[in-house]
Amino acid sequence: MDDLLEVIGSINTGIWNPMAYMALGLGLLYTVWTGAVQIRRLPDLVMILKESSAGDEGGISSFQALALTLSSRVGVGNIAGVATAIAVAGPGALFWMIVMGILGGATAFAESTLAQVYKRRIDGEFRGGIPYYIERGLGQKWLAIIAAAATVILYAILAPGVQSYNIANSANVAFNAPEWVTGLIVAVVFGIIVIGGTKRITAVADKAVPFMAAGYILLAIVVIVVNADQVPAVIALVFSSAFGVHEVFGGIVGAAVAWGVRRAVFSNVAGVGEGTYASAAASVSHPAKQGIVQAFSIYVDTVLVCSATGIMILMTDSYNVVTEAGRTLVENVPGIEPGTENTQVALDSVFPGFGSVFVALALFLFAFTTLIAFNYISTSAAAYLFKGAALRIVTRILQVLMVVIAFISAVLPADLIWGIGDIGYGSLGWINMICLVFLAPLVAKVLRDYTAQKKAGLDPVFDPVKLGIRGADAWTGENPPAAVAVARANNEKLAGREAGARQR
Repeated sequence: MDDLLEVIGSINTGIWNPMAYMALGLGLLYTVWTGAVQIRRLPDLVMILKESSAGDEGGISSFQALALTLSSRVGVGNIAGVATAIAVAGPGALFWMIVMGILGGATAFAESTLAQVYKRRIDGEFRGGIPYYIERGLGQKWLAIIAAAATVILYAILAPGVQSYNIANSANVAFNAPEWVTGLIVAVVFGIIVIGGTKRITAVADKAVPFMAAGYILLAIVVIVVNADQVPAVIALVFSSAFGVHEVFGGIVGAAVAWGVRRAVFSNVAGVGEGTYASAAASVSHPAKQGIVQAFSIYVDTVLVCSATGIMILMTDSYNVVTEAGRTLVENVPGIEPGTENTQVALDSVFPGFGSVFVALALFLFAFTTLIAFNYISTSAAAYLFKGAALRIVTRILQVLMVVIAFISAVLPADLIWGIGDIGYGSLGWINMICLVFLAPLVAKVLRDYTAQKKAGLDPVFDPVKLGIRGADAWTGENPPAAVAVARANNEKLAGREAGARQR
């Protein structure tokens, strides 16, 4: 096992050390290229989220797409991922997580906008994502097939184990429940939903997640307020560690960047393309609208929830730091596994006993809804590769695999589970990020069109023919998104009022 873990660690170092700078650079590129759209256009968010998907059987609303995306983003990465970054790379990793969250908003805008531009109707539903915009936007069918296959492998095989492991680990800490028992429960319930087709459990979980997330943030705020005297020291610790001037953590600034970005990308998946599949399903009148919505989701995930977790862990000294070389720099809480336990210890410092239980329950909901989202993503990617009966067979095989993996992963070592998940995210991230570099001019063109229509006082409507964009079939056929007709009707009413005002 040690030899296997060493190989996995070496692979991840080769993938993630350079990709950390690639992810930061891509976020900076899109921030500059779009004029910081992730900040500048946030005021449009409220109006976009109010739009309905009524009349469009093949689409969902922007709000529903946001909720679906957040159900996969807010979870293990926010609670356990932050702690694992600090455990290896020190407090400075939190700074680079936040930076990646801010810059990643522009990346999320780009990939979600592209998902909208090149989405298709398949069996009456909007489908889209990485492979669809690689094929239509870049004209590289072979690369699109590789991206789709990588997506299926990641979300059906490599990533689910991280969710299951952390559910089992947190339940063991809070309730002393054997990991295999928790893993069995997760596998059975998940199997009932995705194989048995039971939707009621999912509906309840989806409604509970926002309240549990709000409760988690509220508890984190209470911990921060109780330890308010530590805030200046924690801020100084984070900044000094991030820039290599801290006497203890100054020598691992490179690791702080790499691990901060790695865990930010794991949590918000900006650049990996996870949110593109839900984004493509939204019924909007212009692709940029969904891009703005997804940029906001990055702030919720990383800048808000991850920051709250990291600050809480640091100010309560609920962390250890052991470098990748095995050198112990700090040991505040001996004997705990890096991850969920750090967060549970931090909350227990203010809410003894209750903190661990709340984290276990919250993580179960977060991770479980993430598994449901993973099933949707892997199925959407499989729909690009297979059709008809073949798709149904492949989908069922993937669902059975996910159930088995959910059980097995609960009892496997943490380093193995996180390691194979990181390989999957990193591999898909490289494919998607390189493609996003070449697609930047197209994203800028779509954004300019949106901005021009907003300046003219219009509800933006996307017309790919007018913009010279080929392959955007969902927008040019006989059955475009219903939101297009609504926006055009709004614009006609506006034009009528303006004409009447001129006549008077």
